[in-house]
Amino acid sequence: MTKPLDNRLALVTGASKGIGAATAQALAAAGAHVVLTGRDVRALEAVEDTIHAAGGASTIAPVDLAESDGIARLASAIASRWDKLDVLVAAAAYLPALTPVTQIDGKQLSQALTVNFLSTQALLANFDPLLKRAEAGRVIGLTSSVGASPRAYWAAYGTTKAAFDNLLESYAQEVEKTSKVRVALVDPGATRTAMRAKAYPGEDPQTVKPPETVAERLTQLLVEGFDGFHRERVEA
Repeated sequence: MTKPLDNRLALVTGASKGIGAATAQALAAAGAHVVLTGRDVRALEAVEDTIHAAGGASTIAPVDLAESDGIARLASAIASRWDKLDVLVAAAAYLPALTPVTQIDGKQLSQALTVNFLSTQALLANFDPLLKRAEAGRVIGLTSSVGASPRAYWAAYGTTKAAFDNLLESYAQEVEKTSKVRVALVDPGATRTAMRAKAYPGEDPQTVKPPETVAERLTQLLVEGFDGFHRERVEA
């Protein structure tokens, strides 16, 4: 039986857990061959096992987005095996400690800037050629409301997400008239993830939606398609 994303290649960062893992599984269930990236090899293997058990196809490509040449090596490896990339989902993110602006830890801020912003630019730079070779390349970036609306104690994370948003929307404008690549920024909203638990340790996780809800929406968005820059928030 034909599936809506058959013959598509999708790369998902942060695929070892949370929304990234759920999205990788949902895309594979829809027929895509999914390249799983993340630092935790065992966790990636567990996600791949789940995909294969359901009859899907995936490939593990462990990479630390904070490594200066990690993304370039990843792009080279993928280009040596496939001639195009249909979908890039930027789901990886790092949450520094929530503190007043005056007490932000420089090392954690540097890590957040590297993972949330600099690695995204590197992903776009290295995978742009493969995305443009696809019939309809699509980039989906997972953002946060604190990027657009500053919130007390969230400046270290929110600043990196504001930069992330600006980067992706600028890229969307640059490629819209010169290629078939299109970009979407999706705010998953309150979702049951390890990052959410770190930010809200006293919250009952059962009161917020599971990652699968976001993954289903992202997959639906790719199946339905979008012709221009797209932005939305996933509600429960």
